[in-house]
Amino acid sequence: MATLYNRMSKEKLREPFPDRTLHTAPSPSNGSVEAQNRNVRTPSGPKQAVRPDKHREIKNRIQMRLIEELDSEVLNNGRGLSSEQKQEIKDKILNYLSEETELSLAESWDIAESLLAEIVGFGPIQPLLDDPDVSEIMVNSSRQVYVERKGRLQQADITFEDDRQVMHLIEKIVAPLGRRIDESSPMVDARLPDGSRVNAIIPPLALKGPCITIRKFSRDPLTIENLISFGTLTEDMALFLEACVRARLNIIVSGGTGSGKTTMLNILSSFIPGDERILTIEDAAELQLRQEHVVSLETRPANVEGKGEVSIRQLVKNSLRMRPDRIVVGEVRGGEALDMLQAMNTGHDGSLTTGHANTPRDMLSRIETMVLMAGMDLPVKAIREQIASAVDLVIQTARLKDGSRRVTHITEVQGMEGEVIVLQDIFRFVQEGVDANGKIIGEFRPTGIRPKFYDLLLASGITLPDRLFG
Repeated sequence: MATLYNRMSKEKLREPFPDRTLHTAPSPSNGSVEAQNRNVRTPSGPKQAVRPDKHREIKNRIQMRLIEELDSEVLNNGRGLSSEQKQEIKDKILNYLSEETELSLAESWDIAESLLAEIVGFGPIQPLLDDPDVSEIMVNSSRQVYVERKGRLQQADITFEDDRQVMHLIEKIVAPLGRRIDESSPMVDARLPDGSRVNAIIPPLALKGPCITIRKFSRDPLTIENLISFGTLTEDMALFLEACVRARLNIIVSGGTGSGKTTMLNILSSFIPGDERILTIEDAAELQLRQEHVVSLETRPANVEGKGEVSIRQLVKNSLRMRPDRIVVGEVRGGEALDMLQAMNTGHDGSLTTGHANTPRDMLSRIETMVLMAGMDLPVKAIREQIASAVDLVIQTARLKDGSRRVTHITEVQGMEGEVIVLQDIFRFVQEGVDANGKIIGEFRPTGIRPKFYDLLLASGITLPDRLFG
């Protein structure tokens, strides 16, 4: 299989780089792609007029020379190369460019950087992947790329040459994983070698051209100390959450997209004692557990014939036969919620998961809906009783208007009263206003109520200071 992939990849490398002239408008209007491409940035800063087609020919020539001179394994495994190997390839490129008499030094460096990124990286977005301040990359079209920096969206100062270059990047990402993307299967989920999560969608579903969204994978996982320093929660809240995990409470992290649910789940998982067997179940592996005894499971999409799919629900069912001490599900979004509740209610306490919702109450309502999606004809009261007996704590995360992330609620699930699940906030974030710089002003406040499961904490040998609840 590896030999077949290497041979296919080498054939891909022999293909010329995307030619922007294939997708330009026939008339040279001001809004055409050709008109937009007349100016190209150089390292010197200002835009200078260049001949794009001429540069494309030069890149293609150098690419063919590299293929003939370098081992195919080197070209196919660019992300795994050492800095010395990458520098060696760059030196070769610069040496070839020195023979191109019509290029200025600035143009040579610009072409060398671009070509190196194409060969051993991910093309124009490689600088964004290397930027530690960028948490998300959104390629809306070949001419429009946005990033998220410190919780705020901003347009990146890069573009692709055309749609074919974007498609080339998508294929480079999904091919090593055995995935495919084409008109019959125009959406794909994948991940980069460093674990970053990738979603791609192409025409005819994406009207502006191929679209890529990358949620970057932190090389150094955030710790609870990081969240405290960021103002996401307080030391008292962190101490309380650590006690809850060690006491084997079942916890759901709720929040919107980009609110920090997975980060919080990762940090909660770090509190699990190292002598327990942990099973993680995810759509795309993102969790970075430091414990030794961890089994990581990942779903599988259907193949070309529409067969072979393995869902989160199937993995949750199978995990119960694997003697887990803890089950950590990256996110529940369908019928697997029923299996998760049953696991929590049948001795697999201490389980953790996340879900999309705006409030703790909304999260429990969503779980009701997801249980019904499992196809079980259960009365609503029975579902709520299952939820009330299974779930102990809901942690609500949010991304506020200033881009900051906060734990807005830590809420106990106390049980049932009639047909209603009773919730009680233990901590909450109270927003008080906005300062002159647009930053949210607020504070975390304990409600002064001691949770009903406090006796369980004491039985687990955990004593918390009284100030936490006052």
